[in-house]
Amino acid sequence: MRKRRPQRHAIAAYAQHRETPQTNPHLAAAILEIVDTQLRDDTPPETRQTFDRLVTDGYTAEGARQLLAHVVVREIFSVMARGEHYDQARFVAALHRLPRLPDATEETE
Repeated sequence: MRKRRPQRHAIAAYAQHRETPQTNPHLAAAILEIVDTQLRDDTPPETRQTFDRLVTDGYTAEGARQLLAHVVVREIFSVMARGEHYDQARFVAALHRLPRLPDATEETE
């Protein structure tokens, strides 16, 4: 059976299904800079691997960056709001799940 390629998305697919809150453009730029640094420095290497996989699966480079940014934001939230330590295993696991994003129950756990 032939694998169906998803349509190309200029932005992450989740934006089509959720109401997009007002975004601070400076914060968004800072998060994307983190993603770009991870891609450039290959740290962790799973970020580049995930980016390449998403692009191969039909996402635009910008759409892939947005999905990666979502994982970065969730990890920052876990550290800052929940008082947890950075967990590279958790971060990498979230990368491996992309493009699937957590649902509301996973976000509150």
